[in-house]
Amino acid sequence: MHINENPLKDVKLFVLDMDGSVYLGDRPIEGAFDFIRRVEADPLRDYIFFTNNASRVPSVYVEKLGKMGLNVGEEKIVTAGDVTAHYLKEHYHGKRVYLNGTALLKENWKSRGIELVEDDPDVAVQSFDTSLTYDKLDRICRYVRKGVPFLATHMDINCPTEGGFMPDCGAMCALITSSTGVEPKYLGKPCRETVDMLEAVTGIEARDMAFVGDRIYTDVATGVKHGAKGFLVLTGESTMQTVEQSEVRPTAVFESLGEMAEFL
Repeated sequence: MHINENPLKDVKLFVLDMDGSVYLGDRPIEGAFDFIRRVEADPLRDYIFFTNNASRVPSVYVEKLGKMGLNVGEEKIVTAGDVTAHYLKEHYHGKRVYLNGTALLKENWKSRGIELVEDDPDVAVQSFDTSLTYDKLDRICRYVRKGVPFLATHMDINCPTEGGFMPDCGAMCALITSSTGVEPKYLGKPCRETVDMLEAVTGIEARDMAFVGDRIYTDVATGVKHGAKGFLVLTGESTMQTVEQSEVRPTAVFESLGEMAEFL
């Protein structure tokens, strides 16, 4: 991209999307790791990975990145599941939670002291549940109809896979909303709670963050809607046509993280 002024100059924390930005499937995107290593070498900057995919937990991503040659600790990775757990601890502390989620997410939440129940919950949560059954859907719909607060880990409709797409949390919530007439409170990107948690975890204010990713409506929107920067990379879902059609305006658009590395 042709950029006159360095849009990276005031950024202290890069919040990096992963799939479509750092890697595609099991393959690193050219230049992405070079960007990360340049940030690591700069004492005034830092980075953290953030994914809306709440079906997995940080340890899974640590292993995945390690196999590609990038060694990071779990503290470098945050998911929409982490944001939701943080929100539950703040707003529903000690409450009984019904969760439609993967076994990995359930174990992660239990380890944080969240009480998960099958019956008579105080709050109901839908996540990206690849083990979803009709019984689970029926159960959460019954709780929501009774007036139990309804949360969702993130709003993504589809999850990209190497073979196309699979239904994600937002699609599952659409069914629940169609049945109950109730919209969930969404968390994850692009919601304010994601920025709030990252500020709490890192100690860095939103104005010093840049959210970087290949989706305008989640990655970029999280930044530009909540006082941070939003950088789009064209290595995944979005194209320049997407930019022209979007109401969300990126702070800057780059071909890749590799091109961003030139501005560090």
